[in-house]
Amino acid sequence: MTDLAEQPTGLPRRGFGVGSMVLIAGIVLIAAVFGIALARRNQSQPTSGPAPDFTITTFDGSPFRLSEQRGRVVIINFWASWCIPCRAEAPILQAVWERYRGAEVIVLGVDYLDTDSGAIAFIEEFGLTYPNGPDLRTEISQAYRVQGVPETFVIDQNGNVAHFIYGAVNETQLNTVIDELLAGA
Repeated sequence: MTDLAEQPTGLPRRGFGVGSMVLIAGIVLIAAVFGIALARRNQSQPTSGPAPDFTITTFDGSPFRLSEQRGRVVIINFWASWCIPCRAEAPILQAVWERYRGAEVIVLGVDYLDTDSGAIAFIEEFGLTYPNGPDLRTEISQAYRVQGVPETFVIDQNGNVAHFIYGAVNETQLNTVIDELLAGA
């Protein structure tokens, strides 16, 4: 019988060492994080069906609850003061607000991943008079699966997503969507 102390020491060990196990666990963890992120990214924004309800407090302190807007067309625009395309669409959204505000159309700006001071300066710079509020804890943008700004959702009079616009809005396109919704009411 061979004594264990007499075995040659130059033979490779079998199995994984602690370092190898930590490395493998790290690789598995990173793969899981990327897999979850990819799965979330492949979830698209809602383009039909009931719009996720939410309440937001606007920068002037007024509460706004989407479900209380039934009977109106609601334009929900996710934006940020640091967003270049948002600067191009701000005057368009203001013009849409001014054109339709007496026709049961609401424009709502949802400020995304921004500072209050930056957002308020943006609102003042463009003379925005439609309601705007911060998306604290990104709860609203998560409900709408916002992937970047700007993104705009048009909600019909029954509270359903009627149209989705990725990127800056086009005034003609937005007016056409609103006119169609108002004509069908």
